[in-house]
Amino acid sequence: MNQIQKLSDTEMELMEVIWECDPPVTSTELLHIFAGRGKEWKAQTISTFLSRLVDKGALKATKHGRTNKYTPLITPKEYKLAETQHVLDEIYQGSVKNLIAALYDGDKLSDEDIVELKQWFSGK
Repeated sequence: MNQIQKLSDTEMELMEVIWECDPPVTSTELLHIFAGRGKEWKAQTISTFLSRLVDKGALKATKHGRTNKYTPLITPKEYKLAETQHVLDEIYQGSVKNLIAALYDGDKLSDEDIVELKQWFSGK
């Protein structure tokens, strides 16, 4: 698999809706979905974001007459893994221990979290 590029917040919002759909999906279908959720986007705006997602390798566009149909090339799990790996590499020098230590030192891990992590690691 190619390197997955970081998505902006809006691109991620769009991908989350696309992942919920039964692909392929059109920009018109996406406009209707967002309108139903109270977000009125212009057709050109959504087309721009879809083009960016194609350029980033997150979507594949297939021409059907005058309409493009979009299919995801990555899964949510693949994207989350790539983003996690990026954070781990860039901020924690690739060290899971440094990441967990930062969470612990920042009081982000509850006692329950620690117990669950111990159980998870012992099962590996």
